[in-house]
Amino acid sequence: MHHKYFAVAAARTALVAAIAAAFPLSASSAFAAPPEPAEPAQKPWLDRSLDADQRARLVVKAMTQQEKLRWVLGYFGHDFGKSKKHPDALPQSAGYIPGTPRLGLPALLETDAAQGVASQAGPAVRERTALPSGLATAASWDPKVAYAGGAMIGSEARASGFNVMLAGGVNLQREPRNGRNFEYAGEDPLLAGSMAGQAIKGVESNRIISTLKHFVLNDQETGRNELDARIDKAALRMSDLLAMELALEQSDAGSVMCAYNRLNGPYSCESAWLLNDVLKRDWGFRGFVMSDWGATHSTVAAANNGLDQQSGHEFDKSPYFGGALEEAVKTGAVPQARLDDMVTRIVRTMFAKGVVDNPLKAGATIDFAANGAVSRQTAEEGMVLLKNEGRILPLAKTVRSIAVIGGHADVGVLSGGGSSQVYPVGGLAVKGLLPATWPGPVVYYPSSPLRAIRAQAPNAKVVFDDGRDPARAARVAAEADVAVVFATQWIGEANDAQSLALPDRQDELVSSVAGANARTVVVLETGGPVTMPWLARVPAVLEAWYPGTSGGEAIANVLFGAVNPSGHLPATFPASEQQLPRPKLDGDPKNPELQFAVDYHEGAAVGYKWFDLKGHKPLFPFGHGLSYTTFAYSGLAGQVKDGRLHVRFKVTNTGNVAGKDVPQVYASPLSVKWEAPKRLAAWTKLSLQPGETREVEVAVEPRVLAMFDEKSRTWRRPQGKIKLVLAEDAAGTGATSVTVDLPASTLDARGRPRAR
Repeated sequence: MHHKYFAVAAARTALVAAIAAAFPLSASSAFAAPPEPAEPAQKPWLDRSLDADQRARLVVKAMTQQEKLRWVLGYFGHDFGKSKKHPDALPQSAGYIPGTPRLGLPALLETDAAQGVASQAGPAVRERTALPSGLATAASWDPKVAYAGGAMIGSEARASGFNVMLAGGVNLQREPRNGRNFEYAGEDPLLAGSMAGQAIKGVESNRIISTLKHFVLNDQETGRNELDARIDKAALRMSDLLAMELALEQSDAGSVMCAYNRLNGPYSCESAWLLNDVLKRDWGFRGFVMSDWGATHSTVAAANNGLDQQSGHEFDKSPYFGGALEEAVKTGAVPQARLDDMVTRIVRTMFAKGVVDNPLKAGATIDFAANGAVSRQTAEEGMVLLKNEGRILPLAKTVRSIAVIGGHADVGVLSGGGSSQVYPVGGLAVKGLLPATWPGPVVYYPSSPLRAIRAQAPNAKVVFDDGRDPARAARVAAEADVAVVFATQWIGEANDAQSLALPDRQDELVSSVAGANARTVVVLETGGPVTMPWLARVPAVLEAWYPGTSGGEAIANVLFGAVNPSGHLPATFPASEQQLPRPKLDGDPKNPELQFAVDYHEGAAVGYKWFDLKGHKPLFPFGHGLSYTTFAYSGLAGQVKDGRLHVRFKVTNTGNVAGKDVPQVYASPLSVKWEAPKRLAAWTKLSLQPGETREVEVAVEPRVLAMFDEKSRTWRRPQGKIKLVLAEDAAGTGATSVTVDLPASTLDARGRPRAR
């Protein structure tokens, strides 16, 4: 979600209340409803032998106008300013849409978000299992891991009484300082779309609805409600929209959440090109479009241009889809057929996803131990070993003394802030941190890395220093065989990082410790890329991201080699802000209502593509990730089968321990120009024993090898040669290559073959 800055939104409450008095469907009307008509004798839409489309048409035909209107207006699930939550909403929840009981249709009860069952702050927060950040899941490069995590949090959502989970963030990382990058899946459309798509599919396996969000280019928090994201349409189709298209195809997400920002002029939630032309026409989306909380700005334009449901209307200036929509339909400003379509899309999704046929049951139990294991395994798969000079890692269990420094590592691990905040079982590990209110509180999960390290090295002397005094920390480190410094970066919704540098003098801390102990390991708990001015002085760096409920145990398992790290970066780590398309963050964080535009002049050249295009050398390239073993590639070959390029190669574990590798295939055109020299075309993740060789085959997504033509709405690839590079990362580490000659191809907007 999604919440507007609370200070701004609270100022609008009086206006909402004044308008609401005139509209009988608004929140301040004591949720009054006209008398219900009689329950029908027959309910053919409850016949499970009919498909979802038939059932939806039948039930909408049986609805009164007032019943239809209730489906398109959502309420916040928590008190907000002078507005009280709907009495039937679950306490401290994201939202509520009343059902139609006489027709057998349950209400929609909504919870945030993609890391787990979140809770609004307050006196009775839900304590649930938290996955690692979305960026950590993406760093696993394993769609099965993403699906398992989605299935786990979806099960907790259902057990908690929710049938809608606002998961599925897939905004590309165009801005490394974005406060919500931790919720998303990195910078590449193929990787991000695949990983987010599987996570959504996992959520919906629990017979609940998930979302795809935030549609589209909601790529920074500074001025997110006011900025106009400007970009060439074809470039957008080949980048952010491609990621979302792939995610939608893999998941069949029930809902799409439109974003706060404008897109080339209109707001995303009233952009006819985005919602009607791209999503519903070109992609054939049959679900419904819900707004982000506070992202609706009109009645007629929003409804006619593709928005199907106004969410959490208390965050908007008006309940636009309440009385105002009723009046607009009466006057013909919004056709009756459009209202019927809005409602049909919503209830069709409810039938298609099993919400109607599998009602929620009170009192379901949650296996927190099993779910914590899923979270731990996700964290272990996603941790990225960035540096391991002299193979200082894994730490030997015979190590005599270890200094653990900083990052509240004595008690817990960090999480990201905002609407996705999951409150941990057992309460906050650290209390009193600021900000205490939105987008806080700052939450550390009670999974202590210090305790887990002691368990891994029971015979070692393990001491802790909080790291607040770099000089004192250096003295503690000097007396130990190994120093492990935990460095943190807290970011969250409505809270962009103003710099890629670690906050709170932590760069000074790391430098001081490294100066005192040559065997210093840095563990990063960050929401995205950070700069590392101390990198040359530190032999080992482990990126742990926000590692979730069981993060402390996962970190220790990787540090001591109980788990061989296999994560790879889903996003480039820049050497400095000066390498970015926008070295300075656009907008003024002190004036969030300032109107401004962000020119995405890089077009589709996002992340590593921008670095390739400009010849920048990053701190760490996209796809980078080390292991405690080594791998070698051979036998690379490409062949077109059934109109699709297939790539075969062999991977050998050339080291002494078992490990998992992520061989990556990049494509470069030799006869035409793309937006950048190369694109990620395919990858796989496989586990190999020492000395084992395995041959694998991967299929290349055809749209990755084409350019989008907006005029004809087609993907086009002329006949010509493509260079395929098999490598460990986007920088070409361990690369081998082959050239293939591909025939001409024209695909429609959904990537299906089309006659030329």
